[in-house]
Amino acid sequence: MIILGIDPGSRVTGYGVVEVENGKEHPIEFGVLRMEEEDDHHLRLRRIHERLLAVIDRCIPDLCAIEMPVYGRNAQSMLKLGRAQAAAMLAALVRDVPVVEYTPAEVKKSVTGNGAASKEQVGYMVRAILEIETTDDPMALDASDALAVSLCHAHRMKSGEKAGRAGGWAQFVRDNPNRVR
Repeated sequence: MIILGIDPGSRVTGYGVVEVENGKEHPIEFGVLRMEEEDDHHLRLRRIHERLLAVIDRCIPDLCAIEMPVYGRNAQSMLKLGRAQAAAMLAALVRDVPVVEYTPAEVKKSVTGNGAASKEQVGYMVRAILEIETTDDPMALDASDALAVSLCHAHRMKSGEKAGRAGGWAQFVRDNPNRVR
């Protein structure tokens, strides 16, 4: 099975493609899609969609796992993030690739064992699991986050757990008790 993982962002979107073969995960391709600073938000969404279509056409994934935005302090930022996620999802759906969503806590817990792990911890574990040489590029954290989303789905498949979530706010509260007041 080939899994495309996506960490959506309106300025930087990470992607990571992992193949699961005989119970072992292997990276196929990963990177970041950087949007031009001068582009307005709508053009960024178009670029996300077009660039992910190209990744899908190259790698031909069986499934797309995407990290879902679940909280934020700024409503405008969350709206833009949700739109970036929608552009990414649409790219997969246009190519008939099924989509599942995971919360950030689910992804972090799947890879590190800790739902509150830092980006650096996630990056370290992803590189260790997939045997990727270390990089000093801070933007690589978006790519490692995307690979973590792919790994999260792969681990779900291995364990037989239900893939993805659509649990809404009740599930979010159960997954993130420290964020609810």
